[in-house]
Amino acid sequence: MSRPFKPYPFSPRHYVGEVPPLVGAHDPEKRAVAIVGGGPVGLTLALALARHNVRSVLIEADDSVCTGSRAICISRRSLEIFKRLGVVDGFLQKGLPWTGGRSFYRDAEVFRFAMHQDDEQSLPPMINIAQYQIEQLLLDEVEKHPDLIGIRWQTRVTGIEQKPKGGAALVLQTGDIGWTMDADWIVACDGGRSTIRDALGLKLTGTTYEGRYVIVDIELDSARATERLAYFDPPSNPGSTVLVHKQPDNVWRIDYQLRDDEDPDAAIAPENVMPRVQSLLDSMGETGAWSPIWITVYKANALTLERYRYGSVFFAGDAAHLVPIFGVRGANSGIDDADNLGWKLGCVVNGTASPGLLDSYSDERVFAARENLSYGMKSTEFMAPPSFAFDLMRTAVLGLAGKHEAVRPLINPRQTHAIAYLNSPLNAATDDTFSCGPKPGTVLPECRLLRRADDGTNTAIHLTDLLGPCFTALRFDDKTAPDDAWLQLQRTLADRRIKLQTVKLTKIDMPNMTCPHAIDQTGRLHEMFDATPGTVYLIRPDGHVLARWRNGNAQTVLHTLTATLACQ
Repeated sequence: MSRPFKPYPFSPRHYVGEVPPLVGAHDPEKRAVAIVGGGPVGLTLALALARHNVRSVLIEADDSVCTGSRAICISRRSLEIFKRLGVVDGFLQKGLPWTGGRSFYRDAEVFRFAMHQDDEQSLPPMINIAQYQIEQLLLDEVEKHPDLIGIRWQTRVTGIEQKPKGGAALVLQTGDIGWTMDADWIVACDGGRSTIRDALGLKLTGTTYEGRYVIVDIELDSARATERLAYFDPPSNPGSTVLVHKQPDNVWRIDYQLRDDEDPDAAIAPENVMPRVQSLLDSMGETGAWSPIWITVYKANALTLERYRYGSVFFAGDAAHLVPIFGVRGANSGIDDADNLGWKLGCVVNGTASPGLLDSYSDERVFAARENLSYGMKSTEFMAPPSFAFDLMRTAVLGLAGKHEAVRPLINPRQTHAIAYLNSPLNAATDDTFSCGPKPGTVLPECRLLRRADDGTNTAIHLTDLLGPCFTALRFDDKTAPDDAWLQLQRTLADRRIKLQTVKLTKIDMPNMTCPHAIDQTGRLHEMFDATPGTVYLIRPDGHVLARWRNGNAQTVLHTLTATLACQ
């Protein structure tokens, strides 16, 4: 049975709108980076910049974190990014991990999928956590860095002017006060209705689907396992597709497709939503009391800008691309945008890289968006067929899937995965004689290792634990003697304010080794990377491989980093 609407089991903090000291109507302090939009993407970018000691200011129109579940699934790749930003513990404590899901046609199960998960992984493939909780966890960390990250709450952007010699002026409104702010770089993270995008006269291009989904959050106490549930043409809602996700704090997210003849405004009226939810819960065998919390309507889009850099202005997240919810690529791709742009913008602001490096952000992330859109469109066309032909194909697949295993993969929701920038302009040209291992442009795989502490004890870690807000050279080398060339490399780069850490990887414990090292006790990492003594993998600050060499040396690494940061 349903009860009247009740609030989320969450109490957000609310903030007043304040302006800095003004000279006339102008903020006299020129900002290095202004981030428009304080959602998951903007908050992630601010933290990424702070890791490079770059100051930024967030401009947020609202007075608190968002309402409604919105983005609810955080991928392993996003969790790896949060780990490097020092915030992953809160996500793992609050989020509900899951590894797979089931799909049903009418009342029969027709497909079951499982995402990659083994003992080598440090993080689950996916967690469910509502967007307001995502934002609060990121905001908690942001507020620990008031010297590096400022926030202007209840402040709207009403205009932008790019300057001929670089930088831009933002026209802002806080309450009744209109004022302007100058910044060297502007990053628009202001969502699908981006004010910055509109002000610059830019348009998203791609495909807009006619089908609409109602999204409902309810409170329901249930012991059901956390997994993705999809119901096609269920008896509880004939002709529709329904998705169900369990969230923290006994909140459940239900998405169901509207029929073409249904009016979206009428469809979200409580008297029309409640019976459908009750019918679904009855069919699932959920008999507990429940309460509606939030209702909205959603329309699938597969759209992107052609470029994500326009002079001193960058676009990230939904301001740059709109991805269908199927496959949970929206927030996750935006978090990846922030991670990619964060280290590059950090290097440029700190004077260690040419501004030309920033063009690679657009190159890489437009490529990633198009790949995400390709998968998202395939999922959308199956979840909500846009034509009679697609509907006919889906009905045939679902009807055959119960007895014919070969067609079941066509039901696969194609969950988000890390994108490999195999054609990135940053990938170093190396003598690639490797038979396996991560190629330049790809994300490091995970592997268990041991790390020797100063007291002689070994601690269990994972490969991604070795990464930081810097370049990392992974050196497969069992020699215990200090390597003067590598020490000189680090001194040379430090003089240029370029951060590089080198980590030796050995197969056996080397008690006398004085430099940082980790032990590949099973030899699995050496095998995965096709590594032999002398092999070097050079890793970018965002965890992507920049280069690899069968016989690497300090001079080659120096040349590669110099060329990368000069964008040559």
